[in-house]
Amino acid sequence: MNHEHPDRYVVTGKSFTAVAVNTASRAGEWIKSRLGHTLDIRQKTTSHDLVTEVDKGAETLIRNLIHTYFPTHAFLGEEGAEPGALGAQRAIEKIKDEPYVWIVDPIDGTTNFIHGFPFFSISIALAYHGDIIVGVVYDPIHDELFVAEKSKGAYLRGKRIHVSSEAKLADSLLGTGFPADRDQMLPLLLSQISTVAPKVRNLRANGSAALHLAYVASGRLSGFWEPNLNAWDVAAGMLLVQEAGGHVTGMRGEPYHLHTRDIVATNERIHDEIIRLLN
Repeated sequence: MNHEHPDRYVVTGKSFTAVAVNTASRAGEWIKSRLGHTLDIRQKTTSHDLVTEVDKGAETLIRNLIHTYFPTHAFLGEEGAEPGALGAQRAIEKIKDEPYVWIVDPIDGTTNFIHGFPFFSISIALAYHGDIIVGVVYDPIHDELFVAEKSKGAYLRGKRIHVSSEAKLADSLLGTGFPADRDQMLPLLLSQISTVAPKVRNLRANGSAALHLAYVASGRLSGFWEPNLNAWDVAAGMLLVQEAGGHVTGMRGEPYHLHTRDIVATNERIHDEIIRLLN
């Protein structure tokens, strides 16, 4: 490697993916070791949007590991951004001209973690000029590591995964998530649920958008929607869904990009039907 010109050193996608996998695995081990400890719980935007010492510690660990391998790459993480939608937009604006950006949620499902509810994940994605090229979502409790590389498919435990085959909403199991914003977003979501619930087999809301997206990719959910998500909640899972044969858009069917906050991800076959319902 030429240390004088690190940007000229070309590494393969496989190297990027190996670093993402190794980093997620290491962070998962550390997070599991903190389960059950007395946590220094602090409030972020509301009492329902909790942040712990573990979020901050995991993000530092992830950032340090990635920068060991790729010191010139930019980093977009939940803990480095100001709270709320405006903070997320500002954080994305800051890195918009960087060629390589790692997009990280150290614990997606912090509230679950705090309560000992075993459904949370580490989400790590790599964007190249705004295009997601690597996505890893790791569930440390069940030791499930979902990996996707742009144009190379999505995998779990080394086996290719695919979205489900349901062709109708009536046969579909959908995921959603309850927002931290109780004033505007919660009424919106409750209204959407009242529209969607009678039309589907059932709904699940387990509290980790990244893991729900991984479940869409692996065919466990037919689809998932949630308003007001951040790039670090979605980036890795979005690539997983796409590489598993699914479709991810905004809530009006517009193409996904890092600023998209209202997300719909499906097996593609039910996509138009769910978009029509939500609108």
